[in-house]
Amino acid sequence: MRVGVMRLLTAVAGLALMGVGVSLLLDVRDLSGALVWLGGAVVLHDALIAPLVLLIGWVLVRGGVRGPVRRALLVAGALTAVALPVMLRPGKPANSSVLPLDYPRNWLLTLLAVAVVTALLPAARATRRSRRRPPK
Repeated sequence: MRVGVMRLLTAVAGLALMGVGVSLLLDVRDLSGALVWLGGAVVLHDALIAPLVLLIGWVLVRGGVRGPVRRALLVAGALTAVALPVMLRPGKPANSSVLPLDYPRNWLLTLLAVAVVTALLPAARATRRSRRRPPK
């Protein structure tokens, strides 16, 4: 598939998802609460999360940690950011969209899956390189 077609499809999908978000936002009765939450998320991201991720990345690069490990840590951080609010508030969720799942267990299983894939990446690359080399 050509790059231009892929960009167009991605743009159309993004616009469709933004439309879904706007339609859901129109159903919110107390829009001020949603705006405060969104503003708080922006401030939290810009004041705490982004600088912390940049600092940790800088420290990892200085320590010689390679790309796959840094990417795995970034994915683990994103997974933690998504799961943390539900894990910190045990009991019946205030938000009806939160599914009644075992979030701590599923979070740990997902982090384990990220770690396993990260550990297997060097072996997969080595196998691919050995298949590319012509026999001597």
